[in-house]
Amino acid sequence: MRYFALLCCAILVTPVFAKPVSTVFSSDFEQSNLTQWRQLGDCQLTPELARSGQGALRCASGNSSLFSREALSEQGLLELWVLPESEQTSYRIQVLVSERSTLDSAWQPVAVIEHQAGSMGYKAHRISIDDPGRKFLRLDIEAQHGFVQLDDLQIERILLGTALHKNEQRIISGILDKLRRDQNIELQAESFRTLGTNYAAQLEVQRQYLEYANALHSGISLVLASSERNKMSNPMAYASFRSIVSDTKRVSSKIQQARLNSMIKPFGDLVTATLNVVSAGTYSAFAEPFKSFLATSFDRSSYQNAGLSRADRKFAEEHGLKIYQDAERFLTELERELQQVSQLDHELAAIQRAIDTYRRDLEKHLRDTLLHANIASSKENISRVLSKDDGVRQKLIAAAAGNISLKAGTYLNDGNNTELIRFVLKTSELLDAMQSYKDGFNQITSAMLTYYERFERSVAAEQNPFTEKADKEAWENHARKAREYLKQSKESFNKAYL
Repeated sequence: MRYFALLCCAILVTPVFAKPVSTVFSSDFEQSNLTQWRQLGDCQLTPELARSGQGALRCASGNSSLFSREALSEQGLLELWVLPESEQTSYRIQVLVSERSTLDSAWQPVAVIEHQAGSMGYKAHRISIDDPGRKFLRLDIEAQHGFVQLDDLQIERILLGTALHKNEQRIISGILDKLRRDQNIELQAESFRTLGTNYAAQLEVQRQYLEYANALHSGISLVLASSERNKMSNPMAYASFRSIVSDTKRVSSKIQQARLNSMIKPFGDLVTATLNVVSAGTYSAFAEPFKSFLATSFDRSSYQNAGLSRADRKFAEEHGLKIYQDAERFLTELERELQQVSQLDHELAAIQRAIDTYRRDLEKHLRDTLLHANIASSKENISRVLSKDDGVRQKLIAAAAGNISLKAGTYLNDGNNTELIRFVLKTSELLDAMQSYKDGFNQITSAMLTYYERFERSVAAEQNPFTEKADKEAWENHARKAREYLKQSKESFNKAYL
């Protein structure tokens, strides 16, 4: 399966531009930790189903609100884990900030977190809060068809890019204000130089996010057919299945044995102990025909006419029913395992599609950014933006900054305020658009964190679906390796992207 490619490849393709993280607020909702919040509605601390530690916050179906009691030292990147009660549960969480922590304060909406019914398990959400002047946090929680649980909420220090974005907004507002009041041209020229510098700096930000996305895409695209996780859903990895196949061949004719070999070939080769990648489609096309084949093979009318020895006919008569029952039990257990594997594969495929779309859109935005700065969006110039050589990048960034300043200054010197205002607003539009890509990457990393969480739970010891001791041990052996790969990959992912 593709998902294990990510786990291994993330270790190999970790970018070198990891960012230091500083947490300015955290709430893990342990038994004493509700003191950080005031609330309206029905939310209670609970020791059940905590994501980590010993507690979580459970909010009943309906509407509830949480208000931070103390002012945060600053705002930044909010990360929150939410668990719906069942597959029928949906929720909507509005994030708001204010200068005061009272119900009648001027609460400014920041973002809305929404989850539609259809999936279970903790899900990560990451939201950028780019208003450092509003120090209090509020969460309005609406749950339908069941409760929701919150756990491991934290806010990381505001990123430099966010601070620069706020500065850009002030510069543009200042330029437009000066134009309306027709103030000093020299001051305007200085503002244009600053605007050009900040505009060109976005090229470096775009390069970094493209490298983030390309590294993730490379990890997901690599297919490791021998992944430990996939082996856990392959019937040939288990002694019960191999024994069933061996016993069935013992009571089958040559042509029946050939048919059996054909049926199990998609899973691998018993002789060379080679295991293939298993999909839900492969299994569903195999399970029922395989059970029918077993029933036929151990039917008296079949083995009596298969040219078997007396001992083999007696074996079929005495053990046929038990072998069929063992096969039915094993395939049921395996199906539960395959459902988990298929769900993980589906989630990772959705993440890959999101990354593909993100990369295409961001590359188009990069071209638009260059064109607005009078730089051709050729492959050569794109390569310069993405170059590993800092000197090459800085030369192009300097050219973009100069072009923006020059064009704005030309409009100003010509007295063409109409075109100048139009140019400044277009510059502002391109600068503002970059924030949506930062938010988009937050959504991708949220999906990856959720994926890691579900992968980890799927290989926990209590998830072992098998009854027979040998099968349980085989599953656990693969799971133990998967857990180690997972631990290494999560550490690399967190260091590189969070």
